[in-house]
Order: sequence, then structure tokens, then C-alpha cells
Amino acid sequence: MRIIRFLDGQQKWLAAVTDDEQAYRLPQADFMTLIHQARKQGISPVQLVESAFKPLNKLTDDWTSLHLITPLEAPEVWAAGVTYQRSREARNYEATEGKLDAKTFYDKVYDAERPEIFFKSTAARTVGSNEPVTLRSDSNWQIPEPELGLVLAADGSIVGYIVGNDMSCRDIEGENPLYLPQAKMWRNSCSIGPAIRLAETVQNPYAFSIVCEIYREGEIVVKSEASTSELNRKLDELVSFLARDNDLFDGTVLLTGTSIVPPNDFTLAPGDRIEISISDIGTLINPVISN
Repeated sequence: MRIIRFLDGQQKWLAAVTDDEQAYRLPQADFMTLIHQARKQGISPVQLVESAFKPLNKLTDDWTSLHLITPLEAPEVWAAGVTYQRSREARNYEATEGKLDAKTFYDKVYDAERPEIFFKSTAARTVGSNEPVTLRSDSNWQIPEPELGLVLAADGSIVGYIVGNDMSCRDIEGENPLYLPQAKMWRNSCSIGPAIRLAETVQNPYAFSIVCEIYREGEIVVKSEASTSELNRKLDELVSFLARDNDLFDGTVLLTGTSIVPPNDFTLAPGDRIEISISDIGTLINPVISN
């Protein structure tokens, strides 16, 4: 079961999408309201959603053709770094100018008890599917980072899973790790969507397959695949460090790192289109524009 949000005129609506691609309008105003109503009634979110499966609520349109917006307005988006071996290798390449036999602080982060967690975005900086992500004007080496996102309640519980794109400037981060905020955070540098998979409907979050395709002038120029089975961290572990001595807000999203990094000679260009798919969640599509 997935939850989407869409625009109909000026009105924002929540809807549920079943595994056979049937969509039903929901009465709740937003995703976290749905979660809290279910808890208050002592039922699961799926049970609450299914109570709205009535003919009058059924959407006749293909749900992917709706004017989709971010499934929730995440007050904060955080991200974890160097959680996959591929990410470790890419960060080492950047930091050492290609000297792959050199050891760096990224190796320490990968093996350390404490994970790397950094602030990524706010609701105002975050876009949804089919909305453009922007390129930073002072970077010459930029890529998307396809990631599984965790949707969190204020108590730290994982209530959903979402597709995330953590846009990154490899040259800025490689120049100096203290430049990480500038390498990660700028206008429209984060995308999430198109749907939230309810956590209770996921048997094994370490079995998601992730595919990233980048199109240029209608042709695929990058295609890579990965699996969350390659994660070097446990999801609950990442959440516990984010919540440690920190306030979590309902609807916070935690991106869990990437195992997909385009070739070292690739950089995004205006006009490119990024498509990130995670099994059982959906495909997040973003055109690329200049800032």
C-alpha cells in the first residue's frame, strides 16, 4: 500500500494506491494525520486506508498521470553518508584525486560505530516527482544520489519508505570535507516521491532494488542498479543516531545513503532527466535545470 499526494486545481489531496495500481482518494489532510488517526483508533494505517476504499473515492485516472506533489511536506530531510561500499570508494576517489590505494577519513566513517548523518533539506528546498532539480552554479561535477528514504514519526518510528534523490557536488566535497553543507544543500537540491510505502506493508526493507537512469537528449547515458541488501548499517541504527539528543518532527525524512554513483567522468547537465526507481515504491522523475 502506497500513499500519494496530488493537486486537483488548487486543492491538495491524499490518496492510496493499491498493489494492483488502483487509487482511492483519502479524507485525511496529510500523511502524518493518517498515521496519528490510525494510532488513536488502535488500528493499523492500512486498516484505516482500506476503510476509504469505496466507489465514490476511486480515482478513474491513472495515478501516475495525476499532478503529483511531494507525498508529505517533510519539515526536515537528513541524510546518512558512506553507508555503502560504493559510496566509500567514490568519496575516497574525490578526496585523493583518484589515488584509490590511499586511506582517508571516509574509511574511518564506514567502519566507525557512529555513522555520518548530515542535514540535507527543508520543505521549501525539497521538490517532488516531475519537478526540476537544479544544478549548483559553482560546481563542475554534479550527480544524483539515489537513496531509500525513511519517513519518521516524532517518536522515531519508521512509518514509511520513500524514494529520495540527494543531489551532490563531487568536486566541492572532494576539495574539502568541511564544505559538505555546500556540496549537499542548495535550492531544489533534494527530491522525494512519488509515493510513500506504508512501513507495515514491507516485509524486508533490505530487499529493495534501486535503479537509476539518466537521460540526455532522449538517450540513456547512465544506468545503474543496486540493492539495499548492500547497506553497511541497519536502518534502526541510523534512526537512533539521528534521534540521539535531537528533536524529531513528524514527517522527518532520513535518506539512508547511496550505492549508485555514475562514472567518474560524468556530470549532470541542464536538460538531463533523472529517473530513480525503488521496487514496490515507484519512480521518482526529475528534469535538471540550471540554478
